[in-house]
Amino acid sequence: MIVVLPNFLTTSTSNDLAYSDFMASVRDGEVESVDIDNTNGDIDGTRTDGTEFSTTGPLDGGIPEADLATLREQSVEVEYKTPTPGFLVSLLPFLIPVAIFVGFFWFMQRRAQSQMGGVMSIGRSKAKTYSEERPGTTFADVAGYEGVKEEVTEVIDFLKNPTRFAEIGARIPKGILLVGPPGTGKTLIARAVAGEAGVPFLSVTGSDFMEMFVGVGASRVRDLFQSARKMGKAIIFVDEIDSIGRKRGAGVGGGHDEREQTLNQMLSEMDGFEATEGIVIIAATNRPDILDPALLRPGRFDRQVVVPLPEVSERVHILEVHSKSKRMAPDVDLNVVARGTPGMSGADLSNLVNEAALFAVRDGKDQISQHHFELARDRVLMGARRDSMALAHREKEAIAYHEGGHAVAAAVLTHADPVHKVTILPMGMALGVTQQLPMDDRHIYRQDYIEDSLVVRMGGRIAEDLVFGVISTGANNDLVGSTELARRMVREWGMSERVGPMAWGSQGAVFLGDDLMQTRDYSDETARVIDEEVERILRQQEQRCRETLTEHRNALDLVARALLEHETIDGPEVYRLVELGRQGRTAVEEFGQWQASDGRGECSGAFGAAHVDTEATGE
Repeated sequence: MIVVLPNFLTTSTSNDLAYSDFMASVRDGEVESVDIDNTNGDIDGTRTDGTEFSTTGPLDGGIPEADLATLREQSVEVEYKTPTPGFLVSLLPFLIPVAIFVGFFWFMQRRAQSQMGGVMSIGRSKAKTYSEERPGTTFADVAGYEGVKEEVTEVIDFLKNPTRFAEIGARIPKGILLVGPPGTGKTLIARAVAGEAGVPFLSVTGSDFMEMFVGVGASRVRDLFQSARKMGKAIIFVDEIDSIGRKRGAGVGGGHDEREQTLNQMLSEMDGFEATEGIVIIAATNRPDILDPALLRPGRFDRQVVVPLPEVSERVHILEVHSKSKRMAPDVDLNVVARGTPGMSGADLSNLVNEAALFAVRDGKDQISQHHFELARDRVLMGARRDSMALAHREKEAIAYHEGGHAVAAAVLTHADPVHKVTILPMGMALGVTQQLPMDDRHIYRQDYIEDSLVVRMGGRIAEDLVFGVISTGANNDLVGSTELARRMVREWGMSERVGPMAWGSQGAVFLGDDLMQTRDYSDETARVIDEEVERILRQQEQRCRETLTEHRNALDLVARALLEHETIDGPEVYRLVELGRQGRTAVEEFGQWQASDGRGECSGAFGAAHVDTEATGE
């Protein structure tokens, strides 16, 4: 700037002349004086009339002697000047390195201050604040769960109109714990609270309190509640509170880690020496069993709200919400879809609708039909269809009879769930699937229903034994489920006469060593009785299954033949074939006799013999 700016700021009123014009003016006696710059040959002069001019003379050797003689003859005052740089310009070569040096240290100091500021602010809360101006989600977006909405809305009303509750002495609950399986919409309900509340809403997750430094979690809890107190009235939502609210002292040797310090600070803030009126904490977890008892006592989380899996009617409303933005075909019946999705959470239903839309796009359709929902449910429940798996004829026949055994047992037993669909197409980890859909959601299970369920589970294994005289590994999953179900009948549900009305609960996973040193609370003799009763139940239901399939052998052949021919049959077709079997109809009579293409003659008798006879021809 020192060097360049003067050239732009300097203004001159003189006229520029060519050197030849300058010498012509000198000869005419029009020039009074000139100043000659020795460094660059610039010439500034004054005319006799007072006007100024400028020109540039030659640099090599200066002005020629002839021209100087002309200047002297015309009595022109000539002055030679050599300009010297200013003081600042002289110091510039020294100032530039010093400025770079000082600037480097200033930059490093600023970086150090910013890093220290980041370290000092590490104990601040990471909660996101939501105001009434940006609700985003409201209760209108939450389908079902009217009871949960009512309890949460009561807290919102208390914060909006505290005098109405104070008139009769009602005290606002300090904490509400939303408990439910994953995907039931606990966080969605909290977001709806943020949209409905007329007070500030602070949202934070349990993992936000944990950091690599000691004491950071407790510091963030303090900062969170201080921020809430400054707002006067506020709702704090802590998602996945089990990450910081686990039992203290759990594990071998106890514990004194960062998580416990964070929990201690939260307990103190929720019910400490200072009152925190106007601040409500809403927390969500799917593991209430591992929370510290001090966190669940009255005065902290006064109210536990269960967010269960949706019922049939609630599933219909949830499907309607997720289907609003989808293009549905007229044949779509969401009631049928809801009935066919027992045990699915809201997140599962959302995924189901999306999968149905993806199937519609793959089929090149512009609408989602009921068929796409069927494919989507199979995809969600059992996995993707494995078209690349090639099964031999013997394996395919064994799978057909295996699934036929499940289907026939489910169709003829009184207390079993109705058959919805049977397939021998490999899907997910299964080579074949028999789907049963309950007519209504069940909340309690009677003993006769459980026993029929055991018979249905054993239907595949018994069918293979009846038809082929040998069993296979295909019943592995059935046996595991049957054994676990029978063990729970004896150990937990009191459905054994020998064991009697006693229950010992399920042997869950060891939690941080809390149950590591616990011993079995029943004797070895009782354990032996339990094992004998489990075996008795399984043997008894296995015999029932054998008698059932032996009685309905014609129906088993019909269902297996239909599966081999169509690969997938629905529930009404299964019941039709079972009824034909009861009437004495055989597989050969129903589907016609087979003719081998190599001329070996007609194939009659059992369907298995007919299949063997045509195996060589590939038909």
